[in-house]
Amino acid sequence: IRVRLAALLFACNLIPFFATIQVYYGMSAADDNPALVLDRLGDALVTNSLVFIAVGLWLWTLVSTNLSRPFKAIIRTLSRVREGHFDDRIQVTSNDELGYTGDVVNQMTEGLKEREHMRLAMMLAREVQQNLLPHNDPRVDGLDIAGTSIYCDETGGDYYDYIPYETGKTEGSPLAVVVGDVSGHGVPSALLMATARALLRQRLSLPGDLADVFNDVNCQLAQDIGDSGQFMTLMGLAVNPASGEVTWVRAGHDPAILYDPRADRFERLAGPGLALGVDVSSRYTLQCRHLAEGSVILLGTDGIWETCNVRGEMFGKEPILALLKSHARDPAETIRDRLVDTLEAFRGNSDLEDDVTMVVIKT
Repeated sequence: IRVRLAALLFACNLIPFFATIQVYYGMSAADDNPALVLDRLGDALVTNSLVFIAVGLWLWTLVSTNLSRPFKAIIRTLSRVREGHFDDRIQVTSNDELGYTGDVVNQMTEGLKEREHMRLAMMLAREVQQNLLPHNDPRVDGLDIAGTSIYCDETGGDYYDYIPYETGKTEGSPLAVVVGDVSGHGVPSALLMATARALLRQRLSLPGDLADVFNDVNCQLAQDIGDSGQFMTLMGLAVNPASGEVTWVRAGHDPAILYDPRADRFERLAGPGLALGVDVSSRYTLQCRHLAEGSVILLGTDGIWETCNVRGEMFGKEPILALLKSHARDPAETIRDRLVDTLEAFRGNSDLEDDVTMVVIKT
């Protein structure tokens, strides 16, 4: 562009320079009287001025056309991109700044096209994954259950499920409640979550208690993902309303929180157990305890208490314990909704950095 403008400037100054030289020598060599010389000088100035204007207009048209055509193509392509059309390309015919700009715009549109395809794929993956989560809370005699999962990205690694469990002799409950958290975020975590869900559902349809289920699922996952570095923490429990007992297995997951309103006491449903997919030889232990009537159990992922506000402060577990205590008499759905609202109010305008999943069980 500088070369074009320099050539235009040089041409616009060179033409009057030569015209002035030609008029000067033509007039100085003439032997006519001064009046005739002035007449010739006027005619020469008018003629040269017209020639200069014509040549200037021609040069201006040439340079402006040479610059405006590429700019029009760039603007037209960018306007199409703004409307969501990424197939248009700029025809690059020069290796100057305009040609480089055209190359950059073409690369940009190609990248946007790939990102659009990826966005659509992520939306589809999110829809598929959301369909894998429970659509409704289960209705079980003697139990009140409510859960939810909030993803920070299009897809996530958090998982919760209500799985029919008719074959567990120890539990004696028709339903197993599981909450898990896959390491990382995005599509790899979502794929592992879907795999674990399929394995759990298939294994829970066969005889055996929850410890047997976790042993078999871990063995399969460790063989599949042991070398990838991925893993999944998981906690599963089953409540028997008739006997008032809860049995659970913990695989590296944060212990569930149990609140007994009669004794006004909190307890962590802990127990040994390595995360799933780490060691094929890991074995899991079934834990059991009696539940008082009106007890509240919260299963959740670390995204709850590790949520940060705009000042970088963590939500922590103390607000959770206070909320469970103050709303212990409310339905499970109310407790869940109050916890979500409190978490949102604490977070404010800060971004959600981790998935949040919780299940509330009341006896």
